[in-house]
Amino acid sequence: MILRRAGWGVLSVVAVAVIVYAATAVLPGDAAQAILGKQATPERLALLRHQLGLDKSAWAGFADWFTGLLTGDFGTSLQTQQPVGALLAPRLWNSAALVLLAAVVSSVIGVVLGAVTAARRDGLLDHVLSIVSLVASALPEYIVGVFVVLFLAVKVHALPAISILDPGGHIWDDPGKIVLPVLTLTIVVVPYILRMCRGSVVEALDSDYAEVARLKGVSERRLLFRHALPNALAPTIQVIGLSLIYLAGGIVLVETVFQYPGIGLALVSAVSTRDVPVIQALVVLLSTFYVVLNILTDVAVLLVTPRRRLPR
Repeated sequence: MILRRAGWGVLSVVAVAVIVYAATAVLPGDAAQAILGKQATPERLALLRHQLGLDKSAWAGFADWFTGLLTGDFGTSLQTQQPVGALLAPRLWNSAALVLLAAVVSSVIGVVLGAVTAARRDGLLDHVLSIVSLVASALPEYIVGVFVVLFLAVKVHALPAISILDPGGHIWDDPGKIVLPVLTLTIVVVPYILRMCRGSVVEALDSDYAEVARLKGVSERRLLFRHALPNALAPTIQVIGLSLIYLAGGIVLVETVFQYPGIGLALVSAVSTRDVPVIQALVVLLSTFYVVLNILTDVAVLLVTPRRRLPR
């Protein structure tokens, strides 16, 4: 199954590479004109297009670009004239730290709250968290980010409102600037994990084996954490995987709100300046992340569900 999924994943990434190259090739505007300005002469524009490889045919340009991808060469930025890999490396680490922290925090909080509300279903805590999770899941990331900034940065003055770093800097050099972006993504993601975990645990607690365990005198705490929660992990892990995929797209808005120096902000900047090599590299990297994460999610579900990996 893993080999089959990996094969389809490689084909998916190749298809994305073809689509993104074709899409960026037909974008309106001229990158050379954007770099040199409106006062540039036709001779200078033609020279710059030749230097940047913009005068090649579509097939020749794609062949050169895709060959570079296979060797780890993402090309050269049209705006900074730096290698795309060197330009994106620190931003990639910053975004990875943001997604990883948000994933760990939201997963722990969502699973714990989901298990607790399932054990106390129809109680006050269950009703309150259900309403709060519905409200939080209905709000877009940038709205949550604005509220977080207004409360914790403007009113309380506890944390910095924006996460600007020196060019090429890493977020762990100033860890206080990652707190609000992580909190924003956590607020957005936790409701989905909480609700799925609650529903799965409730179903497990109502099952026949849970009733037999109660008749044997097993305590509710042991029944919850030793029997019900492990059996509810498979659908919860699937939701966590989908949430991580959502985080990879959500960082574009969150990083823009907080001016966080990650790949989301780099993608917005590249689109506004028509820096085609950077756009192409980021889309391929994000699609590869999606494919790898989907495969890892399936593997994790198999590991926690023995009956799915045993022959029938």
